[in-house]
Amino acid sequence: MTPSARLQAAIELLDEIIIAARDDGASADNIIKQFFKARRYAGSKDRRAVRELVYQAIRRFGDRPASGRSAMVGLLEDQPELAELFDGSGYGPAKLGEDEPMAEGGAIPHWLSEKFAEPIVAEEREALLGRAALDIRMVPAKVDLRTLRSQWPDVEELPLKNAYRLPAGTRVENSSLHNSGQIEIQDLGSQTIVAACTGHEPKLVLDLCAGAGGKTLGLASELSAKTRIIAADTDKRRLGRLAPRQQRAGIENIEPLLLDPGKEDEALAPFVGRCDLVLVDAPCSGTGTWRRNPELRWRMTPDRLERTVNLQTRLFELGSRMVAPGGRLIYAVCSLLDAEGAAQTGSFLGKYPDWQHIEVDLPLGRPYRKGKLLSPYQDGTDGFYFTCLEKL
Repeated sequence: MTPSARLQAAIELLDEIIIAARDDGASADNIIKQFFKARRYAGSKDRRAVRELVYQAIRRFGDRPASGRSAMVGLLEDQPELAELFDGSGYGPAKLGEDEPMAEGGAIPHWLSEKFAEPIVAEEREALLGRAALDIRMVPAKVDLRTLRSQWPDVEELPLKNAYRLPAGTRVENSSLHNSGQIEIQDLGSQTIVAACTGHEPKLVLDLCAGAGGKTLGLASELSAKTRIIAADTDKRRLGRLAPRQQRAGIENIEPLLLDPGKEDEALAPFVGRCDLVLVDAPCSGTGTWRRNPELRWRMTPDRLERTVNLQTRLFELGSRMVAPGGRLIYAVCSLLDAEGAAQTGSFLGKYPDWQHIEVDLPLGRPYRKGKLLSPYQDGTDGFYFTCLEKL
């Protein structure tokens, strides 16, 4: 492919990604994979170059552009050399017009700029669009640091038990250590949430929004094998990914529970007031994961955020009903917006005086409004807000 053809391919891909973001469709990564699956003629260098152009545009503009072409025209402000690729050739984009529509604005969506937690100032917000690290969780019952270093000599120890960081680009998923369940890929922030849950020895645990089970597996690894862990979720596809991961890790005390959206109470009735620990890792805007999924900024709108906040409130209260007296509730979101984090905790404690906030002693995170904040800038993690509450 010529440089102009690569630019045109990036524009076409951006058009698809913009529509998918608007209509809650496929992720950018999946769209790119399908795009090149249908274009076998594109070599590896072409694919890398096009992908880089696409993500440069996605990271550059926080507000969803009108089109892929307007995004690329807007990118000329930072990369004026791209202008010569608008050459009107057979496989390249049409020549630039005098009144060419152009994407504008900064990396943070304008409507979100005032909604961040107070400590997340400008330089912290910029870090949300940086490059994410490659973190792993070691399963100490199955592997030790010496074995880990024999596979990857450059592994970096992190300030959390069993947490390590590998150089960017390290091939992990097809490694023998991963395939045998001796390690799991997991961001340091997610591992911190798990660590916040393991300050005592619960007998019955409910992971209410388990998804594919990353934190569930972390809990099983850290807690006693006698602990009964219920992994519940409404997404059958995501929850279905837990079983092979559980088998690979050799864990037997996790029980998946598929919930019917809006009717979760029916399936959860046997656990009301019985759980020693409930983790509510609630669906959220994902502002803390922009390093990995920058197009999430194009998906969230004020209306969607409001619906998400309402869902979080319902899940917070649903999870609380499962907790036994003296038990704990961990509420967490991979978001740094106050409405999804600290405001939810404040509202909950205001309505339910039979709960109290518990300080969690961890080497990561800043105390913030009855909880803690994790951020890429301060902690080198994805962004999170979490709180630990105890039922009196």
